[in-house]
Amino acid sequence: MASSLVCLQCGTTSTVPGARVCRRCGLRFGDAPRMDATLPSCPICYATVDDDGRIASLTRDGRRLDLVSHMDEHEAFPVGDDDWLETLRVGDRIAVGRWTAPFDVVRRYLVTGVVDAGRGRTMQHNTLVTAMTQIQRWGAEPAVFGDQPEWREARAAVSELMERYHRVRRPVAAGGGSRPGLGGLLGFRR
Repeated sequence: MASSLVCLQCGTTSTVPGARVCRRCGLRFGDAPRMDATLPSCPICYATVDDDGRIASLTRDGRRLDLVSHMDEHEAFPVGDDDWLETLRVGDRIAVGRWTAPFDVVRRYLVTGVVDAGRGRTMQHNTLVTAMTQIQRWGAEPAVFGDQPEWREARAAVSELMERYHRVRRPVAAGGGSRPGLGGLLGFRR
């Protein structure tokens, strides 16, 4: 259920019971965002709220939720296996095979299918980013004039990463269980 103490313009929650105005943007809680406002996006799926400050429920039952309630729904509707993806993280980068790339750029690509550094940022262009761009434009196994062996290997590594990431791991019963792993092109880091 949507909370009445979530600002629909910026997504900030109130920490004070009975608060009426958002401490960040000054809008009354529950009021629709101003027309000139930059609307918030979900940090999990990167969806931006609509003009009313809400997002359609992931349950597809017709409800419209504030940003915080939408983020809570991702517990039941994950976008991918982020726990597994974190095992490939090396600082602010991700190791995929013998290559590394900015973690945030790769995660955004896995979730949205768009190679984007995010608002106001430039991305470091490297082999993995080139592979993601090629897959986005031509698919995983294109016939590219002047194709390089390293580009082919990187596209295969990114394709394998995409396949594994979207194989969402469901919560395991109290008895435990093991995390499935991929050998081959993915280099695991713990």
